[in-house]
Amino acid sequence: MSSLQQRIRWSKPVIFLLCLLPLCLLVLRTVNNDLGANPVEALTHDTGDWALRFLLIALAVTPLRMLTGRTWLIRYRRMLGLFAFFYALVHFAIYLWIDQSFLWSEIFADILKRPYITIGFAAFLILVPLAVTSTKGMVRRLGKRWISLHRLVYASALLAILHFIWLVKADYREPGLYLVIFLLLMLFRIPPLRRRFQHA
Repeated sequence: MSSLQQRIRWSKPVIFLLCLLPLCLLVLRTVNNDLGANPVEALTHDTGDWALRFLLIALAVTPLRMLTGRTWLIRYRRMLGLFAFFYALVHFAIYLWIDQSFLWSEIFADILKRPYITIGFAAFLILVPLAVTSTKGMVRRLGKRWISLHRLVYASALLAILHFIWLVKADYREPGLYLVIFLLLMLFRIPPLRRRFQHA
């Protein structure tokens, strides 16, 4: 085993634990009653924020690989993408359980009547098949179709950002920053720019 493979092997558990850190801190705040005046809102927003952050971090892997030439960075992308789905799942579960108490009629009405929830729900639904097909076995089975399917992550990220923008009432700085980051990351997916960086 090469030294690079060893570093990757030992760094993955470290990155895994770092990805769990936001959830651990949120649990700690919950136990200490340190979620502010509206704890349900704090739980919902924090998990949603981290789902979006991990989506953008996962999308940043390819541009970083192109800019630095570090091809081994790609080995972390699946883990980062799955953590984006994990935090989105926790975010959605908090909405279903704590916020709505599994009152399905109200939940469906909420999704249909409130556009920002409709968009957020759509972003989450897109992530479900991406998470399910993230295994090496599914990559082999789907072949080229796997790449086409997983390009839907771009739509999910954009919908998640629009969900955030629609949610906030006045201060658009944070969702605006996420939108700028997303657009910059998408520039590296434009074929002429992609070819230029790949041959740089």
